[in-house]
Amino acid sequence: MSWSLFLGIFALLLTGWAWHANLAARELANRVAAETCTRAGVQLLDGTVASLKLALARTPDGRLALRRTYVFDYSEDGYSRRRGFVVLTGLSLDSVGLGPRAVT
Repeated sequence: MSWSLFLGIFALLLTGWAWHANLAARELANRVAAETCTRAGVQLLDGTVASLKLALARTPDGRLALRRTYVFDYSEDGYSRRRGFVVLTGLSLDSVGLGPRAVT
């Protein structure tokens, strides 16, 4: 087998692994955002999260992993939009939060 074929197969496998890992992280972020909105009594808008930032970070045990930051929009009254966030390192939840609430 030639090196170019081997490298092509390796690149294809690496791309497939990265795609699968990103899907798993996004599904987790969507679930966390939906649960957070439900507990807070607000409505998750658009039904999904959007990727904001991707960086390398260390896990608590010292391994390198991807830290992904996702944002989502929610509404307290159905008219105003506020922004929330979910931060994952690998497939572990680092933090989740909702933006400041309107003062009434």
